[in-house]
Amino acid sequence: MKLLILDRDGVINEDRPDFVKSPDEWVPIPGSLQAISELSRAGWTLVVATNQSAIGRGLFGIDTLNAIHAKMHRAIAESGGHIDAVFFCPHAPDKGCTCRKPLPGMLVDIGRRFHANIGDRAMVGDSLRDLQAIAALGGKPVLVRTGNGAKTEAAGNLPAGTRVFDNLAAYVDTLLHPNSEAQP
Repeated sequence: MKLLILDRDGVINEDRPDFVKSPDEWVPIPGSLQAISELSRAGWTLVVATNQSAIGRGLFGIDTLNAIHAKMHRAIAESGGHIDAVFFCPHAPDKGCTCRKPLPGMLVDIGRRFHANIGDRAMVGDSLRDLQAIAALGGKPVLVRTGNGAKTEAAGNLPAGTRVFDNLAAYVDTLLHPNSEAQP
């Protein structure tokens, strides 16, 4: 199975410093929906792994998160693609859960549910915590410069082997072309 894990905010859609709190605030990054559609058509299983501490902070509830994700699914479907699953951590940072990235609990759960060794897979993210979560399991960290990615790259201290791309579309381009050096 060709499985790719994607962070949501800053990779698929624009990130906001005050959180994406409604469907109206969910705005796709140019090229991301088409990239996901290309992967879907090429037979990839695509899973989103996203921290959603706004729920734990009381900024919105699960119904709002479901509405945001429904908008995302519709937009991707209109582009000809699909997301196979969305995993999220609803906890505030101080709750001590194991599912909140940079801890790898959410990714372990993805591996279990998809019967996949996450150490053989890549995760595309825009923050250090995304990269640390996949690196903790021996997986392949991929940083995109969208969202917080440019700041993350400039700050340095990226996990060993991190690959850096301008955006999701640039990474997908390397995956889908046989002369590419990228490995999922």
